[in-house]
Amino acid sequence: MRWLWPFVYLVLLFFYVPTCESSSISDLFDSWCQQYGKTYNSAQEKEYRLKVFEENYAYVSHHNSLGNFSYSLSLNAYADLTHHEFKAKYLGLSPSPDDSIIRLNRNRGSSPVEGLNLVKESDIPSSLDWRKKGAVTGVKDQGSCGACWSFSATGAMEGINKIKTGSLISLSEQELIDCDKSYNDGCGGGLMDYAYEFVIKNHGIDTEKDYPYQGREKTCNKEKLKRHVVTIDSYVDIPAKDEKRLLQAVATQPISVGLCGSDRSFQLYSKGIFTGPCSTSLDHAVLIVGYDSKNGKDYWIVKNSWGKYWGMDGYMHMLRNNGNPQGICGINTLASYPVKTSPNPPPSPSPTPTRCNLFTYCSSGETCCCARRFLGLCLKWKCCGAESAVCCKDQSHCCPHDYPICDTRRNLCLKQIGNATIAKQLGKNFSTS
Repeated sequence: MRWLWPFVYLVLLFFYVPTCESSSISDLFDSWCQQYGKTYNSAQEKEYRLKVFEENYAYVSHHNSLGNFSYSLSLNAYADLTHHEFKAKYLGLSPSPDDSIIRLNRNRGSSPVEGLNLVKESDIPSSLDWRKKGAVTGVKDQGSCGACWSFSATGAMEGINKIKTGSLISLSEQELIDCDKSYNDGCGGGLMDYAYEFVIKNHGIDTEKDYPYQGREKTCNKEKLKRHVVTIDSYVDIPAKDEKRLLQAVATQPISVGLCGSDRSFQLYSKGIFTGPCSTSLDHAVLIVGYDSKNGKDYWIVKNSWGKYWGMDGYMHMLRNNGNPQGICGINTLASYPVKTSPNPPPSPSPTPTRCNLFTYCSSGETCCCARRFLGLCLKWKCCGAESAVCCKDQSHCCPHDYPICDTRRNLCLKQIGNATIAKQLGKNFSTS
């Protein structure tokens, strides 16, 4: 019967938190750590995280026991974080008072474009899910980099590109984080409007595959910046507090929105139609990918950028038509979308080999790593079989870009997510150049 225990723990973690005391919090925490690959730097740190986990356990249990909410909470991947820590690490929308003035002026100038672009009110379907139409890429994970604005913007551009060209292409948040510095501040926060302006001025944006996400800010890659795979021509700001216009826009394409994502119930959301309570002070950016109704409640289908271990595989249902013009968590107050009328440029030439030095090359998609160094000069190169990889200091291993910390003593590649470290096995993936 031992094979049943992992099953039982999954039920406890993802659906309903138990109110009985037969299973200790410590055992539940250990199982949770194993489920999410969480490790801590010391016994003291783990003990502290256990206390935080226990507090979140009590909060989740109390909420779910009330039975008068249309949504439930769970001990998800963020259950070892205090509410303050969560707010500090996983948000990143940065509106300022000046933005409302800019949006007002743009609305006046862009309303003709908006009117031509949107589905007619009489043609709006009763429900819609852009995922079913192939216009939404898989759920992404921003990690502890506060770049939700970039994920919201790429999601909207991915959607309109699929609608206009028939191709669903995952676009590069890392390019926006590294290179869009006119207003946006990478992991420090930003706005979708400025991301759209950046892509328009740059004449396009690169793909996620070619310019992959690193979870931190890096120097702008000027060569990849020149790769204009997907273009947009303009963007439109939906007037604040106009839920009818927002519905009309979502019926046309996926829409970027700002909202308040810092409520504790938002952090630990599991499933159902989220109704708050929450503030309308905007601090997070997401993507509306559709809408529907259930048991008399209308809701938006919201794609988040906190990975698949949050919400319903990375998604949330959020109440709409609640009678408040600002909408739940302010979702009706900062919505925008890109406009695409021009075709994408021709495909770039086939990738060329990666040059290590004047005489040494690695194949396209590989990374040059020095395997022997003398007086600061590399005498021998090896090729890591991963693009944008991190070369380990032992000159024998490398780690993929999404696990950028080498721990050759334990034969691991690591990445930091909030206060925890996630690991994968280090492999000997070098080949001699």
